[in-house]
Amino acid sequence: MATVHSMTGFASARGVCPLGAVTVEIRCVNSRFLDLSVKFPDELRLSEPALREILSKNIGRGKCECRLSLKADPEAAPARLRKESLAALKALQTEVLALEPNAKPLTVSQILEYPGIVDAPQVDQQELDAALVAVLQRALASFTASREREGMALKAVLLGYCDKIEAITRDIASRMPDILANVKSKLSERLEAALSEALTTNSSLTREEVSDRIRQEVTLYALKMDVDEEINRLLTHVQEVRRVLSAGGAVGRRLDFLMQEMNREANTLGSKAAAIEMTNASVALKLVIEQMREQIQNLE
Repeated sequence: MATVHSMTGFASARGVCPLGAVTVEIRCVNSRFLDLSVKFPDELRLSEPALREILSKNIGRGKCECRLSLKADPEAAPARLRKESLAALKALQTEVLALEPNAKPLTVSQILEYPGIVDAPQVDQQELDAALVAVLQRALASFTASREREGMALKAVLLGYCDKIEAITRDIASRMPDILANVKSKLSERLEAALSEALTTNSSLTREEVSDRIRQEVTLYALKMDVDEEINRLLTHVQEVRRVLSAGGAVGRRLDFLMQEMNREANTLGSKAAAIEMTNASVALKLVIEQMREQIQNLE
């Protein structure tokens, strides 16, 4: 069965690398495009391009953050403090404090995190990349599975909304013959009364001419309020939404476009309303379409 994916998701995985224990966390929320942010400790910074490429290939849309944390192996080669860089940083801090006496001095933690202060142990970069990629792949598998579960739940909700829209549309379609007949009857009565008065005051009009004029006006008005085209397009759009959901994949943008088209038809239906039933149907349709649109914003 073809699947759809939610843009919202979270997953994490743990593993080991030459530098120690590593944890990968991936979280994602809705966004129109892919907005990818990666946060690595300095010791793993050289591995960022390889991991970023994998993330970009596996995530199509969403505001995503991938965070790696490292717990150093105490038995690994120790890091080395770069004393010359530390001295330069200390001199810079002294200068800043002279200019800004209220500024707070750097803490030991901040000093150690400052770029260039600590030389990390030397490791084989390919070996490090391979270890990190393995952990990332496990996190991505869990992440994709969670987004798929939520996506399939959203798919079921959207199909339920499709059923509602189809039911409302078919209901108003079944009522239209009676609505049109009622409107035609009332309009004919009003025109008959108005034109009959004109007939008594203007001998140039004949009864046959009055009857023809009434038929023309009633027919023209009935054509203006005919909604067969809107109903057919709504049903076609519902069928297309179901097809897109059935095909699966990255469906969000296509469905968002279809919601715009469906909303346009519902608005036109409302603008042609000549009976309360049509107005109510238009309002109900727009409500369901808006509910669908909100859910679709969560789909990749």
